[in-house]
Amino acid sequence: MRIPILVFFILLSFTSKAQVTTIYCIGDSTMADKVNPSENPEHGWAQVLPEFFNEDIKVVNRAVNGRSSKSFISEGRWDAVSKDLLPGDYVFIQFGHNDQKFKDSTRYTNPHTTYRANLKRFVLETRKKGAYPILFSSIVRRNFNEFGTLVDTHGLYPMEVRLLAREMNVPFVDLQYLTERLETSYGVEGSKSLHLHFQKGEHPFYPNGKIDDTHLSKKGAMEVAGLAIAEIKSLGLPLSKFIKH
Repeated sequence: MRIPILVFFILLSFTSKAQVTTIYCIGDSTMADKVNPSENPEHGWAQVLPEFFNEDIKVVNRAVNGRSSKSFISEGRWDAVSKDLLPGDYVFIQFGHNDQKFKDSTRYTNPHTTYRANLKRFVLETRKKGAYPILFSSIVRRNFNEFGTLVDTHGLYPMEVRLLAREMNVPFVDLQYLTERLETSYGVEGSKSLHLHFQKGEHPFYPNGKIDDTHLSKKGAMEVAGLAIAEIKSLGLPLSKFIKH
């Protein structure tokens, strides 16, 4: 009897070591992986998340440029994530930038109705699979006025995420607030380094120059991901044990 029991525990040990928790990231271009990362200065903040976790975490970034909570569902992208979810996995949810595109019926959502309902669907269906949702408000745009004050561009969408997180008892990372503080701390000029500001001929990827105050540079992506990681740690989530210290 001793040999089979010993073999069982050895196999169990190998199995437990082989288990990997997956984080699925769903959202828009501020989160998404970018092409040619060795050459492209633009990075999504979820693109750099693997650098913050140990080998027991696998990050699957399903965020896609230009998607809102509505188009992510209508294109079948959410169903593709949902079918892959296993008990113990996580889903990082961040939409809002494109939900406010009121001139585009394929993406626009009313923040109080459709947007809220879509986020609620993500949460409920994630939990149904035994996985854990985490809600994120959208990162801010670098939008300083003539007085050097950062001005919000997201309206009611971040508030709806906050309210839903409280209502459904979902862990919430307020990236809207955290990145407001980040942008302000860098100042009007310094915050350009968090985004894509290049003069003509300055960077080979943008030979004609680039001014983009929405999307992130590698530095900006690392800063935002670091804010998200710090908040996850402060919330005391089980995921924290996988964070590199």
